Amino acid sequence: MKNLTYYIFSFNFFEKGVNVYSLPNLLTISRIVVIPVIFLSVYINTTWWGLLSAVLFIVASITDYFDGYLARARGQVSAFGRLLDPIADKLLVASALVVLLAKPDMLMTRLSIIPIIVILCRELLVSGLREFLREVNVGMPVTRLAKWKTGFQMTALSMMLLKGFWYWAIIGEVLLWVAGVLTFITGYQYFQKSLDYVKTENSKKNKTVAVKKTNKKATLKKKTTTSKSKKIVRK
Repeated sequence: MKNLTYYIFSFNFFEKGVNVYSLPNLLTISRIVVIPVIFLSVYINTTWWGLLSAVLFIVASITDYFDGYLARARGQVSAFGRLLDPIADKLLVASALVVLLAKPDMLMTRLSIIPIIVILCRELLVSGLREFLREVNVGMPVTRLAKWKTGFQMTALSMMLLKGFWYWAIIGEVLLWVAGVLTFITGYQYFQKSLDYVKTENSKKNKTVAVKKTNKKATLKKKTTTSKSKKIVRK
């Protein structure tokens, strides 16, 4: 979030070659703009507002594909877009999950709260890991499985938000469990990558300490040998 604030309140927006208001970036921003409308469905508990929030979520989810496609097709890939895209996805998904938690009647069974909590915890975990790895200049690219996870999440939530308008909403709940499993797996993969980095750094540190100790012992041995040689010469 610190980097996002920096981009918003700095002139980096207007550096040469960076077009913040390109179509791909506007599509990404639109996913954040619709969040208040979706969240208001918790308080405005009417049929039409629920339908509006569901439709907006579906449209916003579709833009997740088109913003990346258009950015590559038009040669408008930017650091701002790469920064904001995963943030917009997380905010959109998190807002829909909170709506489901706030309106338990939208769930077929209370057990479905489990994948919701798993997804929310995973997003917090990965955000923390990304922040840690960014500080040590280690990248954490999005894996193919993570993209599938996002697809299942958005499809499941779209179906579940349409409950009452679409009678197959139970399929969305099944897909939510699939998304929960994929979310757990990808979260573990990212966590394992962070552990591997920590282990590598500890190994390097231990090797450095061992080398220093070896050099210190060699230096002391050399000094002892030199001292003994001087004593023999004096005798």
